[in-house]
Amino acid sequence: MLTHSTDLHVIFGTGPLGTAVMRSLRRRGKRVRVINRTGRPSPALGDAGEIELMAADAYDKASTATAIAGATHVYQCAQPAYHRWAEQFPALQQTILEAASALGAKLIVAENLYMYGEPQGRPLTEDTPYRPNTRKGRVRAEMTDALFEAHARGQIRATAGRASDFYGPGDLLGERLFGAALQGKTANGLGNLDQPHTFSYIEDFGEALAVLGEREEALGHAWHIPSAEPLTQRDLIRQIFTEIGAPSKIGVYSPWMLKLVGMFTPAVREVNEMLYEFTAPFVMDSSRFQHQFGQQPTPHVEGVRRTVAWFRAHLAAARPERPR
Repeated sequence: MLTHSTDLHVIFGTGPLGTAVMRSLRRRGKRVRVINRTGRPSPALGDAGEIELMAADAYDKASTATAIAGATHVYQCAQPAYHRWAEQFPALQQTILEAASALGAKLIVAENLYMYGEPQGRPLTEDTPYRPNTRKGRVRAEMTDALFEAHARGQIRATAGRASDFYGPGDLLGERLFGAALQGKTANGLGNLDQPHTFSYIEDFGEALAVLGEREEALGHAWHIPSAEPLTQRDLIRQIFTEIGAPSKIGVYSPWMLKLVGMFTPAVREVNEMLYEFTAPFVMDSSRFQHQFGQQPTPHVEGVRRTVAWFRAHLAAARPERPR
């Protein structure tokens, strides 16, 4: 049942996650403003309907302050280009943090698992120590430390939701797997296709961030968002082809292939240091969130079904009309 609130929820980022948060908030009847660099709808956002869409430069303090004017809740789902993390990501998040702090707004931050480093065969929990073994992992650890230090000082009321590699409408994993499969191409995984891996469904991530924004007991802590049971990349890809109704065409991007492509594509080059996630078991435990807040993860078979439907519609809409 929808409620109608005078609270203003501002989301930075109109990619797959920002739009998943937007949908969860709209189901609650919340006032929502979404921020990106252009002020134009993204492919993931589509028709924004009643949503207020605004352009802002999240690296600029004045622009960011204007963008979040009146906000009671701010969701940080934006990030720079993958190969620009080290020099740009901390500044982006700090600008948003300071703007939210000036308003007394809650800050809900989307994070991943890079700060933990290699799991060494153990499931990752919220109590796992930070042992980042990559450049991007160190950036993540520094950013989350800064976030919760600001919370401890009383500068901001903050919480964070952490997901594993996610799939769902509009995401890059979907382009590589779902989009390829729907076009009759080979769906390529990374590293070792037969290692157990936690995959998070994007709509569960969006719902979890909305929940964290509602609950006072979430503040001051990071939470692993509800994610279905681990499965291998091979099993996930097979589920995709089963849903499509086509024979499985499964391939793998080897490390040498990634290094070769990375010589010409900076974003691909950045994938190489994260391959440890795909060469050994990589499992995230989300039971704490599930027990505390009652949200259960979407089963993979349902998440795959919804994602295939989205990509099928997206590809059909992008296909040029044939002349009559």
